[in-house]
Amino acid sequence: VIAQVLISKYCDHTPLYRQSKIYEREGVELSRSTLADWVGQASVLLDPLITLIGQHVMRAVKLHADDTPVPVLCPGRGTTKTGRLWVYVRDDRTCADTTPPAVLFRYTPDRKAVHPQQHLQSFAGVLQADAYAGFKGLYERVQAPLLEAACWAHARRKIFDVHETTSSPIARDVLERIAALYQIEEQIRGQPAGQRQAVRQARAGPLLDELHRFLIDTSRLLPKKSELAGAIRYALSRWPALTRYRDDGRVEIDNSAAERALRGPVDGRKNHF
Repeated sequence: VIAQVLISKYCDHTPLYRQSKIYEREGVELSRSTLADWVGQASVLLDPLITLIGQHVMRAVKLHADDTPVPVLCPGRGTTKTGRLWVYVRDDRTCADTTPPAVLFRYTPDRKAVHPQQHLQSFAGVLQADAYAGFKGLYERVQAPLLEAACWAHARRKIFDVHETTSSPIARDVLERIAALYQIEEQIRGQPAGQRQAVRQARAGPLLDELHRFLIDTSRLLPKKSELAGAIRYALSRWPALTRYRDDGRVEIDNSAAERALRGPVDGRKNHF
């Protein structure tokens, strides 16, 4: 029963008060406070397993990271505050690695940079994430600095938003160039890292070089305060990190693995509040 309560709460994102009503319809009286006690005691019981999962995740050579806001009740005040849920994903199946994938979640009361720095203090390798400034210290730390891999999905989204609102032919051109990069990824997904690297360098490399020159030349012609110029500056400012995947077959073109891992908590956020 306790396992079912946990699965319903954390996998199916069914709040405890709804679970209590479901059991009541079946003639079983389980108050929300009882369910909450079970969840708290189960979390203590499962803590050693969570520790082992965390150790497994941090032994990866590449991690996907992201975070999302979560509303948290303030007991006795009838209000909520905004906490943060962090996710760290180890998943190398796309480069033919048979190591079991795993996801580690961590909650913090705010989004201060100290939190991911503490979470990742034992990790050494490539961190694939968005442009959150709090990750910067990890790339600059004295001992075992992490290698940054940026997300083409984020860069594309900024260009896409401009195209949606302005129908800019320049934005459309950039989107088509990025689409060509993704087409290459579809063809090599699931192949060994060395093979992916060779294909990327041979096929994606020239496309990236052409796109880089195009973005630089275009940025010189656009008004600096235009939305398209801002989207292009975002990509150019992160170019080394955006192109890291070209030279490392273990790295992905984007950070979709982390975003997929957060879909469940986002659904839960809608259900619980």
